Amino acid sequence: MSDPVLSARRGVLATHGLLLATVVAWQLSLRPSLAGLGLAFLAAVPLLAPWSGLLRAHRFTHVWATLCVMPYLIIGVMEAIADPAHRGWASACVGLALAFFAALILYLRVTRPRP
Repeated sequence: MSDPVLSARRGVLATHGLLLATVVAWQLSLRPSLAGLGLAFLAAVPLLAPWSGLLRAHRFTHVWATLCVMPYLIIGVMEAIADPAHRGWASACVGLALAFFAALILYLRVTRPRP
């Protein structure tokens, strides 16, 4: 792999992992119990769906993974506005969702087929 592709791929995997960890930690901070663990898993399902394709660097997975970002962006913005007690978690979720989206777009740009 060339240097820009490798850097973009590392960015995708790093932001994906950080967003996944933030979502799970946020949900566990809301309900630190076994039920909270189940809710954290349910909250992480849209991010777990593209995980294997992202690890294998499948370009098409990067295309549809951009759609998996939207729920976290929407929930993060809504919680940042509505719930001052969890504004830090929500802001981190919004920031990481935007970073993950940008990393996906960058990867798609550097790997696009040339005519």
